Amino acid sequence: MWKSAERLLAATLLAGGLAAAGIAVADPQPAGKPAAKAEKTGSDKARQAVNMAAPLAAPGAAAKTIALGRPALQEEIAAWNIDVRADGEGLPPGKGSVKEGEELFLQNCAQCHGEFGEGAGRWPVLAGGRGTLKSERPEKTIGSFWPYASTVYDYVHRAMPFGSNLSLTPDQTYAIVAYLLNLNDLVAEDYVLSNENFPKVDLPNEANFYDDDRETSEKAFWKKNPCMKDCSGEVHVTARAQILNVTPDGDPPKGNLE
Repeated sequence: MWKSAERLLAATLLAGGLAAAGIAVADPQPAGKPAAKAEKTGSDKARQAVNMAAPLAAPGAAAKTIALGRPALQEEIAAWNIDVRADGEGLPPGKGSVKEGEELFLQNCAQCHGEFGEGAGRWPVLAGGRGTLKSERPEKTIGSFWPYASTVYDYVHRAMPFGSNLSLTPDQTYAIVAYLLNLNDLVAEDYVLSNENFPKVDLPNEANFYDDDRETSEKAFWKKNPCMKDCSGEVHVTARAQILNVTPDGDPPKGNLE
């Protein structure tokens, strides 16, 4: 008897919770099977509650709002929306000259990239390298490899100077980009770069970039059952990477490196 009462109480509580959530509950008593006399006499009201149709959910109740956070403010969105497209979309108002950029470059960039963009140590080279892309040691610089001037502005503004990114104003960024373009013989020494004339700047290697066409150019290689083992012949090393001499000499350290 006590177990029956416990089962009844559990069913009643469960039905009440489901009904509050808007879920209809079926009669737990199988059809055609008479209920035990002890359960029937004391459970009519409980069974009525279980069988009661659940109230219709209020309109919009299914799309409940999770009370976490808040809508982003326009100034917060603007602080993150700083990318610049190839057509100049996203450029802020401003301007900067080659002369101004030279001074800013020496103050903020030369310690890594050299005074003339030649690269200090193993830091990236930013100028020169024209005509070297097909050579054994290509130099991928702004003037030899990069496709768009907007890439230069976007990267300088977003990630430079190293360790102090987003510290440059739009005018300072325009000036540094103008200086970098001048180092690559793309603009004159008296050039002033701005958001208005920016889209007119073309980099030499733009035509060699194209949209990803693997969906068509490599479709012939797609197979329903691709090879997963011994798919190619014997592998032969035909070339080796340039020796950079960056591995320290001597025996490796022993013990805890911390």
